[in-house]
Amino acid sequence: MDWVIYSLLGAAVLIALLTLVQHHRHSRRDAGQSLELNLDACRTLLALTAHFQQHRGMSSAWLAGDKGFGSKLENKSREIEGLFQALRPLADSESGKPHPCLTANELSLFRHRWGGLRERLGQLSVEQSIVEHSQLIEQLLRWLAALGEARLEPLVAGRGERNLVRNYAIRLPALTECLGQARAVGLSVTTRGHCSAVARVRLLFLIARAESILKQAGEGGAMNRQAEHAVQHMVRLLRQRVLGAGGVAVGAQEYFDDATRAVDAVFAWIADNGRVLSDAGIGASVGRPGGSYALS
Repeated sequence: MDWVIYSLLGAAVLIALLTLVQHHRHSRRDAGQSLELNLDACRTLLALTAHFQQHRGMSSAWLAGDKGFGSKLENKSREIEGLFQALRPLADSESGKPHPCLTANELSLFRHRWGGLRERLGQLSVEQSIVEHSQLIEQLLRWLAALGEARLEPLVAGRGERNLVRNYAIRLPALTECLGQARAVGLSVTTRGHCSAVARVRLLFLIARAESILKQAGEGGAMNRQAEHAVQHMVRLLRQRVLGAGGVAVGAQEYFDDATRAVDAVFAWIADNGRVLSDAGIGASVGRPGGSYALS
């Protein structure tokens, strides 16, 4: 009878091992799916951030007297509204969690503030527009950072991936915001053709801040040379042709295009980091390639 007992014990051990392996596979699959879902949420917030930054820059030029940006503002507003619809499922899902990164009520309040800004835009000064846009963008960045820390970091294993998450959700978005503010302030300067003392101080601060964040991001992961060169080119343009001794020596459209190339290059760097995180999580878990996103 001993052999029967041993056989039963062996079968029980085998079943337990198979159950454990199956549970491990399911856990890895679920973690991979959760990572991709949260990366998708981050992509939507990043896209919203990019569009809000562009709307802020266009508003600065429009309010400073370049009415050619009027139709562009309307198009950009429609793109923003479309992204709000994509963000709603995230807010609904997060609202039911113990420590939500973004709630449905917060999103509704945010949209209300955005609607108020659109209605009053023509009555604002350039400086007031920049402040109100920047406050909304800061909220988007807070939601993005919260998702990175609470939803992405726990799903990646190594220190290198955690640094990628911080670049993806915190450092590089902060860099785009420095550049975006510099684009908005610089557009008002180039449209008017002169730089006030207040604008000069603000631009010098933003340049220094952008260079500092760029260095931190390079230390936290592989430096993206294309983004690095684009940022450095924008900084040189500001120092030499906007803040230089010869006064403002660049037009608003040229400045907008150059600054936008720098911002877009950093967003492309963020997208690269997102693909690496997706491949590291999903690819390792279920053998599926990660997704990508594009920002216009």
